[in-house]
Amino acid sequence: MRPVAGMIALTGALVASPALAAKKYQGGAVENGGVIRGNVVFKGTVPTVKVVIPEKDRAACGNDREGPALIVGPKKGVREVIVYIKKIKKGKPWAKQAKAAVLRNVKCRFDPHVQVMRKGKLTVVSEDPILHNTHGFYGKRTAFNMALPKQGERIEASLRRTGLARMECDAHAWMRAYIYVARNPYWAITDDDGAFSLTDVPPGKYTLVATQGHVKTVEVPMTVKDGGETVMTIELKQ
Repeated sequence: MRPVAGMIALTGALVASPALAAKKYQGGAVENGGVIRGNVVFKGTVPTVKVVIPEKDRAACGNDREGPALIVGPKKGVREVIVYIKKIKKGKPWAKQAKAAVLRNVKCRFDPHVQVMRKGKLTVVSEDPILHNTHGFYGKRTAFNMALPKQGERIEASLRRTGLARMECDAHAWMRAYIYVARNPYWAITDDDGAFSLTDVPPGKYTLVATQGHVKTVEVPMTVKDGGETVMTIELKQ
């Protein structure tokens, strides 16, 4: 794919999960809960992203760049993959959210690239001396679209549907971030080795989802036994 100024050239599919309405999750004590742990890996050729920066934005955004769309470690583990149980009606209580969800525009990148939040308020901040806007999507549906014309600008947006939300900047098409609005507290973001762990899972049959944004979302059926530990490897593919 030939890169275009202000756009990204990406080898690999870009997939967003649909945000579907769900019944309210019930949190409480879990008896004989199990543990799901494992790693998310990618064994193929890592897709790359090439960014062409328009001349007018280079002072703030830097020069053209190219890099991997996935952060893959020496043992093929993938960093910053969101892993969650798809449909679980009840289980452990929600943990208190340590801090409010914030998305920053820094040197024409979104920071953090991946995060998880509950339904509600998202604060978007621009640290750049140029015009940005932050456009949130659930699939093709707009969640919000707000301009940040000045450095230091702060806006408050709302993500009121669960599911994977994609953040874009209409002024700088290479900028992307992903926010999973959680339906339940059973989620994790993989570490530098691609590892994840979910604890206090009620015994039962579930579907585990791994999503990263730049490659296809993977769904894996699995079973949690009374007080047991389920160990698994999830492989992402283009």
